[in-house]
Amino acid sequence: MSVERLGPLQADARSPRAAIPEGVIYQVYVRSFADGNGDGMGDLLGLTARLDHVVRLGVDTLWLNPIHPSGEVDMGYDVTDYWDVDPALGGMEAFDRFLGEAHRRGLRVLIDFVPNHTSDRHPWFVESRASRDSPRRGWYCWADPRDGDPPNNWLSAFRGSAWVWDERTAQYYLASFYPEQPDLNWENPEVRRALGEALRFWVERGVDGFRLDAVQRLSKDPDLRDNPPRTLSPNDPDAVVLGSLDYPEWLAQHHVHDQNGPREHEYLRELRRAAGPDAFLLGEVWHFELGGVASYLAPDQLDLAFNFRFSFQPWDARAIGDAVDAVEATWPEDAWPCYHLSNHDAPRHATRYGERAVRPAAVLLLTLRGTPVLYQGEEIGMVDGVVPTERRRDRAGRDPCRTPMQWDGSPNAGFCPPDVEPWLPLAPGHEERNVARQARDPDSVLALYRRLLALRRSSVALRRGRYRRLPAPEGCLAYLREAGTERLAVAVNFTSEETAVALPEGTVAVHTSFREEGEEVRGLYRLGGDQAVVAWAS
Repeated sequence: MSVERLGPLQADARSPRAAIPEGVIYQVYVRSFADGNGDGMGDLLGLTARLDHVVRLGVDTLWLNPIHPSGEVDMGYDVTDYWDVDPALGGMEAFDRFLGEAHRRGLRVLIDFVPNHTSDRHPWFVESRASRDSPRRGWYCWADPRDGDPPNNWLSAFRGSAWVWDERTAQYYLASFYPEQPDLNWENPEVRRALGEALRFWVERGVDGFRLDAVQRLSKDPDLRDNPPRTLSPNDPDAVVLGSLDYPEWLAQHHVHDQNGPREHEYLRELRRAAGPDAFLLGEVWHFELGGVASYLAPDQLDLAFNFRFSFQPWDARAIGDAVDAVEATWPEDAWPCYHLSNHDAPRHATRYGERAVRPAAVLLLTLRGTPVLYQGEEIGMVDGVVPTERRRDRAGRDPCRTPMQWDGSPNAGFCPPDVEPWLPLAPGHEERNVARQARDPDSVLALYRRLLALRRSSVALRRGRYRRLPAPEGCLAYLREAGTERLAVAVNFTSEETAVALPEGTVAVHTSFREEGEEVRGLYRLGGDQAVVAWAS
């Protein structure tokens, strides 16, 4: 089924909580999507002007990285005002216009919400830091030294101690990320009340839900006990997914006291009540034991949670298949998986896996049982950029996966005017790898994504059907998606060698090479190296 025959997206009358899981979420890093005012940085005006690309792609929901005013240390994740929109992105007026245009096109909108920490420039923290007697002192996590050292051994996600010394008041404050991002004290009911009011403000303004940042960190050990040591075995899931991050100090601790604390689910239930029964909640739960992640998925808590154990796997049929099987075996019957391969915090999968994996990875992600999350540029096979030291904006080194979206082959790829320097340099190859060029090529990566998304929208089996593994040769993953009498067979070849896989008889619906589509499937199906197929099964 072609995109043209399918027609435009239709507004879904169901609540966001009912509608969003069946669709596809598209992540927009606003600062790098499209520059609407010509200053070299993406903004809401530019995003609004490019909404038709999102509609033509065939996704249903947009997730926007932080839009609130911030200290600009962590590009919006260091909030200074939960009730406003960053003027650099266009302010509230631009957001309201964007939201209206998105809804008019049948798109849902999620915004990033950061409940664990603020900027050190937030008025709450400025007041909290002023003195030990400040009325807002208890809004943040303050503690005395322990024998002249930090209160315990907790670590920042960005390396080093999570405790920052404040000379003025002679205490430490907790900062689980950058030192400029002090952790809020969720033990304080006033903090919970204020954040709940902020959530309601945005729901009443019309947003459909939220992506909750670092949500597993809301509750910590109130006694501030040290994390115990841990020695990872080679088969430990944390070792498998985090070993490549080169943070041995983090892996040497068992993180039982600095996150997933005793009141974690109580706090999540408060957020759910504040957001209301219809708002959609997607959680960033940095937890690699799948049962722990699944515990966040409940009618009174999260609707979806990212699966980082899946997204950090190598490009290997056995590793990916085992990761999916683990979810299928662990997730509660009424819970729904969520899968992604790229985002704003880690190298793009086209860079991690190599460009040969771009097409089969698209088939995999868009046909598994669950809600896929696509990161802007994924649909054209974008790779990480090269950002020289003098152009870096992020101290943690995540700039390469945040380079500007590539719209055309012009000097600045259509992201901003050609005579303006973009806020981050463009990734290599944008002259060939861009939306305008690929839109004209029926065998492009973009064309493949459009065909896959159109198929998904037309198929009940792909949107909400069962998942069942099929026997497959080494290096290949095959499975069925089934709903009632509708069946689709999927095979993904992770190797560069041709293979033969036994599939049910039927017809090729989508192939990584469009020339194969419409062919009959009978018995053993010959699948070329780095290819994937989706076939209607009779």
